[in-house]
Amino acid sequence: MGSKISDGFKTIASLADFDRQSGNVLERILFNNRAVFITLCLLLTVLFSASAGQLRLNASFLKTIPTSHPFILNYFAHEDELKGVANTLRIAVAVKGEGTIFDDGYMETLRKINDEVYLAPGVDRAFMKSLWTPTTRWQGVTESGFDGGPVIPDGFRGSAQDMEVLRGNIELSGEIGQLVALDFRSSIIHVPLLDTDPATGKTLDYKQLSDILESIRTRYQQEGVDIHIIGFAKVMGDLISGLYAVLAFFAAAVCITTLILLYFTRCWRSTLVVQGCTLVGVIWLLGMLPMLGYELNPYSILVPFLVYAIGVSHGAQKMNGIMQDIGRGTHKLIAARYTFRRLFAAGITALLADAVGFAVLTIVDIPVIKELAIIASIGVALLVLTNLALLPITLSYTGVSRRAASRRLAAEQARHQAGYRPGKVIRVLDRFTQVRYASLALVVALVVGVWAVLEARHLQVGDLDPGAPELRADSRYNQDNAFIIGNYQASSDVFVIMVETPAGQCVNYATLRLVEELEWRLRQLPGVDSTNSIAGVARRVNVGMNEGLLKWNELPPNQPMINAAANRSPRELFNETCELLSVYVYLKDHKAQTLNGVVEVTEAFSEEFSSDQARFLMAAGNAGIESATNIVVKTANTQMVIGVYLAVSLLCLLAFRSWRATVCAILPLMLTTFLAEALMVKLGMGLKVATLPVVALGVGIGVDYALYIISVMLFWLKRGSSLAEAYSYALSFTGRVVVFTGITLSLGVVTWIVSPIKFQADMGLLLTFMFLCNMLVALVLVPALACFLLQPRHFSKAEPEEPGEREEQPVARAAGVAIKQEAHA
Repeated sequence: MGSKISDGFKTIASLADFDRQSGNVLERILFNNRAVFITLCLLLTVLFSASAGQLRLNASFLKTIPTSHPFILNYFAHEDELKGVANTLRIAVAVKGEGTIFDDGYMETLRKINDEVYLAPGVDRAFMKSLWTPTTRWQGVTESGFDGGPVIPDGFRGSAQDMEVLRGNIELSGEIGQLVALDFRSSIIHVPLLDTDPATGKTLDYKQLSDILESIRTRYQQEGVDIHIIGFAKVMGDLISGLYAVLAFFAAAVCITTLILLYFTRCWRSTLVVQGCTLVGVIWLLGMLPMLGYELNPYSILVPFLVYAIGVSHGAQKMNGIMQDIGRGTHKLIAARYTFRRLFAAGITALLADAVGFAVLTIVDIPVIKELAIIASIGVALLVLTNLALLPITLSYTGVSRRAASRRLAAEQARHQAGYRPGKVIRVLDRFTQVRYASLALVVALVVGVWAVLEARHLQVGDLDPGAPELRADSRYNQDNAFIIGNYQASSDVFVIMVETPAGQCVNYATLRLVEELEWRLRQLPGVDSTNSIAGVARRVNVGMNEGLLKWNELPPNQPMINAAANRSPRELFNETCELLSVYVYLKDHKAQTLNGVVEVTEAFSEEFSSDQARFLMAAGNAGIESATNIVVKTANTQMVIGVYLAVSLLCLLAFRSWRATVCAILPLMLTTFLAEALMVKLGMGLKVATLPVVALGVGIGVDYALYIISVMLFWLKRGSSLAEAYSYALSFTGRVVVFTGITLSLGVVTWIVSPIKFQADMGLLLTFMFLCNMLVALVLVPALACFLLQPRHFSKAEPEEPGEREEQPVARAAGVAIKQEAHA
């Protein structure tokens, strides 16, 4: 029992024979004060559990947009003058069965709905608009000149005569196709929202607002109407409602992982400890967020899944080492200290690689992604305590099943006995250390990589589908969106161009002529439905001033006539000081191609015609803001990929102290990145806020595979082993764990594919692909690259094997020491 192992670790069955002061300072502090540390962790768990109950799941419109982009800065500069063009709801109230809106029952129901929505939290009431609001007006030409008033006049009682008046007013209002459907079978309530609820001073609760709207829908659809609701707030509300179902996915992930762990260890005791410590890390993360002022949103809700999957994979490695030592007869406390001593450096390095993938996301100028990066980094940092420290300390009390430990040790010892024949999978993988098979693998990888790069060039930025691509195509929201698009000329996708002029000069004839020219160019685009500005109003007024003759449908080269038209124009078309003119561009959809076309035309026009008298600026409206987001995402994707690879490369250089080993680790990751982008093209996914983090997450987590394999290979190559022997040792020691990690991570996210939330399903599919692909390319391409870059001749001959030698890389030494223990046990 007390025989000395060649690496300095002894098989010690009694604590009396163990030096409690051995190991580094951190080990002594933790293991010599185990009870104190576990008690502290229990207290923190109770504290964070109570705090987690205060965690809110919400969204913020301002956090989903790039607040420092020029488009958004232009919008913020005129936000008070552009109410109702960004975060808005459109509620269509439609007649059921036959009939039109000119019915007293329909109008009364519309009034009730209008009043309830008016009182809902977060509504910008001054700018709300429907047939029942006084801001909806008609204007017409009579024998006495221009006349006008509210569409629903005072004294409206719903009689047949009132309905005739209402029909006439609507026809003169210009709202057909805007607030009233082309077939007169529905009308719109236009609801601008404030991002902060003025009643509470807090961020608008989109889940609460969505629930109120659903209550209105449920109650009033029993009164002979159908209600269709679209807008950012409703999308977020539906996402939040759907994301409450993630608890079921989390439970499924826990069950699946438990079964895999149990199969891997054949020990219930250690399986429950790994699961418990990992879940403690997740609880700490959820409890810490309210203390730091963070909320979970539809994008960051996925982070606890990733933290859990990462924690289980690292916990399994610690448990594996303890199980092997106990199988040799080592006391459970000593086995836990040995494992901590051997693998703490490797675990820290691996978790650092994960954290780098998350941290690089902070360069993306979108608050919701920055929050995701911060939350994920906190989660990974907590795993250092729960899975690298708490787990081995807990196992030092509970131990593992002696039968499972003996079975694992017997399997490990068999690999080092004479005449041992490795399994078929290992024999196949070993071939990639031979020049013939390595060359074939690299050629195939090169061909696949070239195809992926060419395919990835077709990756589009932004949404590729109408409606809300975050939700399923058959979701209630997308059905509502299809109804509104099919019945109204003015779509819900509005791009607003701001024209700045000197004070009092916004309606000058020369300026309006430029506006007309810009509108004409934009209407030639296939994605543009219509446009609206004061120039168009001036044309219509000119017709009215000339007895309604359409030949006068022209912008009059007469400033007094234009000024008269401006007096009759809606206030949203220009501001009070007449130094800002708004051009509304109504789009057929918000697809990437549509937005790109509008931006390109407007940008070219602005460069050609902007002057001190008129500056054409982009962009407001929900489509304008989304176009800014697309631009930022496209730029950030390039910066993020470069940043994450530079950071991971630097990490590998520090860990391996070898540029050759770094190349072997990085090139397989790059292949997976290109393949993931090609997969997005094939699946019709756009690069957007929801999918942007996937590459960074996949690279940061995927480098773990190469890290563990190359570390062991380097250890043995430096001691004169052949490449085939070094890789065989790596497969025997870490190959099983690499496969386990890849499968665990994949199964932790693959359940997302059946989520009712499409963007969660997309992320689940992409992450599953990246985790599995990273695992496979690490097992195949790392030895293939090593065949040409990491031969024994590239290293000095047999180095000393004392466990305290300082010149070894920390990861290689940690993994290699464990290998030696297995070989000589």
